[in-house]
Amino acid sequence: MRASTFRRLMNLWPPFLFNSIGVQYVAEDWSEVRVVLKLRPWNRNYVRTQFGGNLFAMTDPFWMLLAMHQLGNDYYVWDKAGAIEFVAPGREDVYAHFKLEPSAVDELRAAAAGGEKVLRWFEVAVKTASGEVVARVRKQLYVRLKPKAR
Repeated sequence: MRASTFRRLMNLWPPFLFNSIGVQYVAEDWSEVRVVLKLRPWNRNYVRTQFGGNLFAMTDPFWMLLAMHQLGNDYYVWDKAGAIEFVAPGREDVYAHFKLEPSAVDELRAAAAGGEKVLRWFEVAVKTASGEVVARVRKQLYVRLKPKAR
């Protein structure tokens, strides 16, 4: 699937659409994604700030998807674990910018070359437009070369 088609479909996906999460950009080579979570009356928490579940949801699939597309069909790529650290209240729209560096892809390929499972943590900061960090989200990926490719 083309990255631009994926972006359009993700913006129509009900968990994102109904929570005001928007995928703003997906690089054609699947190396980069930018996401926004708009603060709306229907997605605020009790104290009128960004709901923590939405902060996590806006970041949830992207490290896995970038790695899947960068590594190709010869690899299993799964989310293994996740963690979020709330740093400051989100009182406005927030953004996350994912960038999977070529060196990280090369490291994953090298570590998985013998068929072993590879576990690697990736982190993204969720920020306001002015750059204030609202949350830090960590995701651990499981990567393994498929048996047919070993």
